[in-house]
Amino acid sequence: MRQLRLEALRDPAAPLAFLEDYEDAAAKADAFWQDRAVGSGEGATAARQFIAEAPDGSWVGSVTVLVEEPGTKDWAGHVIERRQGHVVGVYVRPEHRGNGLIKELFDVGVAWARERGAQRVRLLVHEENERAQGAYRKAGFVPSGVVVPFFKDESQDELEFVLEWPS
Repeated sequence: MRQLRLEALRDPAAPLAFLEDYEDAAAKADAFWQDRAVGSGEGATAARQFIAEAPDGSWVGSVTVLVEEPGTKDWAGHVIERRQGHVVGVYVRPEHRGNGLIKELFDVGVAWARERGAQRVRLLVHEENERAQGAYRKAGFVPSGVVVPFFKDESQDELEFVLEWPS
């Protein structure tokens, strides 16, 4: 998990896509990564990380889904109105992009969220991260119209994309 995350943080789009930077993540102790794995592993109920594995056993992509509960506040201080999944930590190695892998990761993540009673799944994407926006659209996500200031620079925005289904 650590190795894949550090690789993701070296991607050219990482400054627009992730909350942390490579140096901070690389400095974290093994205990942090172990706790993170347990907290988003099989049997976890508040978060789940899904890993794509190549035929040789190497990890080539990852999506994490957090469950957000109604009445709580998200990282930006907005009140959550309904039970929903929130996708974070999206990454696929460059040599595995464009083959539908990201959609497969989203499909299992969305299914997991639905099994837990989520009424929709959302994610935030930087306004200038067109590559990611294209991948999210191909996976069925659409802009909701919600715009929030980018946490690293409030003069920039992040766009909320959602995948909703009939109640």
